[in-house]
Amino acid sequence: RAVLRLRRRVWLLRKRRLLQLGSGSDTGTGALRPGCGSGALRGELDQPKFFTFDGPAELSSRTLRKRRRRSRVVLYPEASRKYRPRAERRSRAQRCLLLLAAIVGFQVLNAIENLDDNAQRYDLDGLEKVLQRAVFGQPAAVGRIVALLRDYLATHVHSRPLLLALHGPSGVGKSHVGRLLAHHFRAVLEDSALVLQYHSRHHCPQPRAVQDCREDLARRVAEVVAQAEAEEKTPLLVVDEVELLPPALLDELDGFMQPQRSHHFHNAIYVLLSGTGGAEITRFVLQNASRAQPLRPDRVRGAQAAAEESEEELHASLRELLAREHPLWQAAAIVPFLLLDKQDVVNCFRDEMAGEGFFPEQARAELLASQLSYYRVAGREFAITGCKQVVAKVNLL
Repeated sequence: RAVLRLRRRVWLLRKRRLLQLGSGSDTGTGALRPGCGSGALRGELDQPKFFTFDGPAELSSRTLRKRRRRSRVVLYPEASRKYRPRAERRSRAQRCLLLLAAIVGFQVLNAIENLDDNAQRYDLDGLEKVLQRAVFGQPAAVGRIVALLRDYLATHVHSRPLLLALHGPSGVGKSHVGRLLAHHFRAVLEDSALVLQYHSRHHCPQPRAVQDCREDLARRVAEVVAQAEAEEKTPLLVVDEVELLPPALLDELDGFMQPQRSHHFHNAIYVLLSGTGGAEITRFVLQNASRAQPLRPDRVRGAQAAAEESEEELHASLRELLAREHPLWQAAAIVPFLLLDKQDVVNCFRDEMAGEGFFPEQARAELLASQLSYYRVAGREFAITGCKQVVAKVNLL
């Protein structure tokens, strides 16, 4: 349409120009009228050469005006389609990246769900209730043991084993906790062969050669971890009275913790029960006995901060002491067992009496507890031997 309009306009302009040229030639070639002089001739020459109905003044004023050109707007045909420029094509790498992100997210979600499934197999909630009910006077130690087990048993594959080191003086419940752990894992694993209890006095007595003890310990541990790996379970190995083991057996235990060993040995829980550091723990409890007294509400926060600081000092001193004994303790999670006060000993007597078939009378239990020896500091009484003599006293009833 625009082209046709331009062609028509050009044709009209050409036609108008031809008409102007034709009228000019007719007036220029006409003969002079008779009776006219040179002035008349000059007047004729001043007249316009084409005929108009306007006078000379109007014609001169109209010729001075310049014709303004209108800006021509390019018009597109209405019937044609308007297309936007094509966007840049997305590369296939972006799609692959989105697919990879979706796969990784799905795997992470699946792993989180498997964490809960693996921890539920060992029934750690039930273990915590059993320890809180059967172990007296050690709430901090029980809480730390359960927390370490939860973190470790969240997955099945590990880069290193879990080494729990339970330290404390005699009679505070270390061996009792070891027996409870062994009993619980035998029940949840449904296989007693995956739980090993090693007593230094029983399995490696004094006359026996140290090399034989070392080979026997290595064989027992290798059998347990190999069977546990085949069943995809985490075994438990409890070693009691570690302070009586010869250095060669400590070296063998330390070898189980090394990263170059087979991955079978990394998926295991080692619980070492030792009396090493008992003097340090006794000194700590007696020095901080006054902090356990009831305080006013405005002093509770300061006392809690001081207690946390003192516990950190205890852990640091125990770790420094044990590091000098053997390198094995450097990789261990140390759990100190504190002294038991008189009320804890009374609870031990009542529990033992109920287990032996006696009525757990409070007055009788207090009478038996008063026959033991105690440290008396700041109005409190801490048993020197803990609950070590409770079984013997109850058997005499």
